[in-house]
Amino acid sequence: MFSRRRGALAAAASAIAIAGGLSAPAAAETLADAIALAYDSNPTLQAQRATQRALDETVVQARAGYRPTLSVTALRQDSETDIPGVAVTTRSNLARATLSVSQPIWTGGRVASAVSAAEADVLAGRENLRRIEAQVLANVITAYVDVRANQQAVAIREENVKVLARQLEESNARFEVGEITRTDVAQSEARLAAAQAQLRSAQAQLAISRAGYAAVVGQNPGELAPEPGLESLLPGDVDVAFDVAEQNNPQIRAAEYAAQASKARVSAARAERMPTLSVAGTLQFQGEAEPYSAGNFPRSVVGQATVSVPLFSGGVTSSRIRAQVERNNADRIGVETARRSVLQSVTQSWNQLLAARANIGSSQQQVKAAMIAAEGTRQEQQVGLRTTIDVLNAEQELRSAQLSQVTAVRDAYVASAGVLAAMGRLEAASLTPTAAKYDPATHFRSLKMAPGWVPWEVPLGVVDGAWTPKTSELPREATKTLDAPAAAGPAAETSPKP
Repeated sequence: MFSRRRGALAAAASAIAIAGGLSAPAAAETLADAIALAYDSNPTLQAQRATQRALDETVVQARAGYRPTLSVTALRQDSETDIPGVAVTTRSNLARATLSVSQPIWTGGRVASAVSAAEADVLAGRENLRRIEAQVLANVITAYVDVRANQQAVAIREENVKVLARQLEESNARFEVGEITRTDVAQSEARLAAAQAQLRSAQAQLAISRAGYAAVVGQNPGELAPEPGLESLLPGDVDVAFDVAEQNNPQIRAAEYAAQASKARVSAARAERMPTLSVAGTLQFQGEAEPYSAGNFPRSVVGQATVSVPLFSGGVTSSRIRAQVERNNADRIGVETARRSVLQSVTQSWNQLLAARANIGSSQQQVKAAMIAAEGTRQEQQVGLRTTIDVLNAEQELRSAQLSQVTAVRDAYVASAGVLAAMGRLEAASLTPTAAKYDPATHFRSLKMAPGWVPWEVPLGVVDGAWTPKTSELPREATKTLDAPAAAGPAAETSPKP
């Protein structure tokens, strides 16, 4: 492990050295690149896809109730019998081969209900996969803008150190000629030391954000291009966001599918009271194994039809029905719980977005005013109208305003992603429309003709499911995609209508 880490560090150092020696700039890494890489390699997303594929198999297992079962048994039996008091010993050797086949004809709705429940579980699993995908993409976006924001913060801190270092040199020179006192020099030294400490903290925070980026994306960030604006995916007002979220949010949709699944299980529990019909056949050969002779193995064929009618189960069936009804009640209530939680998330993210965008405008004005104030203070110091501490304070206010602007832009972008996640629009299909996408339905369709399928299971399912609830797929909003990429920032972020 340590050798791999040392190798990675050496490779990184070599890459930096090579990059420094090349004159041609490398192409900047975009947010779409980061999303595409995480979409293909993120372990959380990959694990959820595997879980979904396993869930697909439950439908195959449920449909097996319509399919025949076939078994073969073979028996070889040797026996020896001694009769007490009689000098007689009886020996026999028996061989038997049996082929049995059984085919359900009607299960009273048991299998049909199990199939409906499994199909609803699969649809709920797909929504959970969408939810995990949105979480991963939100983490990618946050990590991306965090790295960019921290890079800008480091640049601001470095510029601050340079300015304060020049200020200290100027203060020392003016002290030598007696224009200012030792106090002014000490103030410059203190501000420079504080700025150097802040620079180290900013560099440490950048390293932390780079590690977070590597954890979610799968590689260290290079030169990151400005993130594209998300305005084409955002609605014009919060009411539209509410409407889209109620139809499209994976949490609400998963809860609705869970309610459909539990309703089907209520039907399955009630089907335990219904009779069942099946047919079976047996082909058997039995005779003496030694000496072997084909004529010693007569064939017997047995066919039977079985009707089973449950009469009394000691109250177990009724208890199971009541339990499933209450589970279905809990799932139906869970739909409303999910809806309220999602609407709360939309409200929070929307207001965070409005606040962040308002802060962008305010910070722009603050930076503009602070730049004018800092330049004016420096000029006034030259003619003796301002002191050293005035200049230092003006520089500090300027850096603080610049950092506030960086934070506001970052917060606005993260809040935009939060709104999209709550609405159910934060998907790779929306953010990287040209890249290949994983479709969970592809694996599900491949199982339709999986080994074990028989052509008559379809009509049997129609008959068996005549009075059972069917799983219905909920409508979804058509996928929206980003417009042509545009650089994000204060100019690109336009506030939506409140």
